[in-house]
Order: sequence, then structure tokens, then C-alpha cells
Amino acid sequence: MSFTVTILGSGAAVPTHRRNPTAQFILCNDRHILIDCGEGTQLQLRKYGIKIQRINHILISHLHGDHFFGLVGLISTMHLLGRTNGLTIYGPSPLENIVRSQLEIGAAKLDFDLTFVPIDGDVSRIIFEDRLIEISTFPLKHRVPTNGFVIREKPKEYRLISEELKGLGLKLEHLPLLKKGQDIVLESGELISFEEVTLPPKPSFSYAYCSDTAYWETIVPHISNVSVLYHEATFVQKEIDRARTTFHSTAQQAAKIAKMANVSRLLLGHISARYEDTSKHHAEAIEIFPNSLVVEDGDVFQIK
Repeated sequence: MSFTVTILGSGAAVPTHRRNPTAQFILCNDRHILIDCGEGTQLQLRKYGIKIQRINHILISHLHGDHFFGLVGLISTMHLLGRTNGLTIYGPSPLENIVRSQLEIGAAKLDFDLTFVPIDGDVSRIIFEDRLIEISTFPLKHRVPTNGFVIREKPKEYRLISEELKGLGLKLEHLPLLKKGQDIVLESGELISFEEVTLPPKPSFSYAYCSDTAYWETIVPHISNVSVLYHEATFVQKEIDRARTTFHSTAQQAAKIAKMANVSRLLLGHISARYEDTSKHHAEAIEIFPNSLVVEDGDVFQIK
């Protein structure tokens, strides 16, 4: 099983020659998830070798164009390439009408089901879960309702030691129980302790995504102890007044949040087009939280 994040777009507001608007692709235990879908996202997916038809969940943080203007084009391409599997989109309530209206105007009749799950940046809750992963959302502080996201692996199973299982008289139906940490009582009355025939589960990891947001300590409990935190860092500290006015964050503020949340690693993105060089972003962040990095389009991170 793998858990990776590919940065498709790391810029803010407008595309530049170096940075596309915000979008990320997350592969978590064979779950294919797109977070945000700025202009040009489908080209970035192709550029970095990601198969768009495998995407089954799209999370849209808020309705500023640099986070969703690529969505209708991506859906249209999925249709033109023959998609039949359903697609679920999570985002602010008005998004469904926006997307369906554009598709209708363009006379696009999809051959797959499009399901919308409204999330309006007002509460924290789980929006998807299955036996392997869980996706939750929580409010951010921006000029419009905005959602942050956390993707977590669920606790993994114990690992069977094949050599220890030989000759114990176990049945096939006993093996899943041992993997879940349950002891087995055989028909003879003998107790097989799961601890004697298994290794501890491999660790589970988590990824938190904080798109556009002002500095807001309220988010800390929602992202506490995650393996990797992505937090916007649109500005450096010199432009802190601009950050406050636009409800964005500086690199220093993102690092403070990472430190308070006790995360393992911090990724900084949503960089304003005014910056060709992000060395100041990096310097400000590592002074407070040493394990910080400014992302670039095309970067791939293993969540661990």
C-alpha cells in the first residue's frame, strides 16, 4: 500500500510559467483523490503521468476560481474518454449548480453518475470512509466558506507470521481474526494468542491540507499530530498586512501552526505570483519549524 501526494499546482490566484493554480493528487491505499482543481489541472495530470479515469473523489476547498476553474474541463474530458464509473465531488453547496449548468450549456450528457456532497466550511465531520481510509473536513478562515481536509489511513492489521502458524490446527476463517488482534480458541480448547503468531501492525499515516486561510489557531486540533501538513504560505512576513487583508497566511505563520499541531513535516504552497524566489519563505519557516519545505509543481511526497 502507498500513500503519496503529487503537487499539480502550487501557485496562488493566477498561473505563472513556474506554478499552476492549486491542485494536488493523493494516492492512498489505491484510493485516487484530487484536491482542488485550478485552471490547467488536467494538463498537469497528463504531464505527471496520472491516469485521470482512476480519480474517484474530488475535494474542492472553496469557490475561488484558482481552486475550481479546471473542474468542468476535467469532467468533460473524463466523459470524452469514455468514463462510465461514477465520480463524487465534495465542495461548497453552490458548486453543484455551477458545474451542472456549465455542462448543460455545453450540451454535455455524461455517461457516468456525478454525485455532489455539500461541505460549507462550517463544521468538522467525516465526509468519506471505507475499510482503509477516512477523509474529514474542517473549517478554515477565509473570505468565503472554505474547507480544510485530512486524509487518514485507518489502523492496519496485525501481520501473520507464517512459520508460527504451521501445525497449530487453525482454519482459514481464523486468519482474519488473528489479523484483527483476536485470540482463537480451537475445538480442543487450546488458546492461540494472536501475539504469538503475528507481528505488530505497520504504522498508519495522515495528510492534512489547509488551502486559503488566515492564521487561525482554531484549526490546530483538527490537524494535530498528522504525518504531513500542507499549509498555504501566500506571503512572507514583510507582507503580513497584505496577508491579513486578504485572509491568507505567511510562511512564518504556517510554521507556527505546524509547531503547535506537532506535525512531523510541513509543506508550504499557494505562493503568490510576486515571488520568483521562495528562499525567504523557506528561511522564515525553518526558523520556527525546521522540517519545512516550499513545494514546486511536480513534486511527489511519500507520506510517512
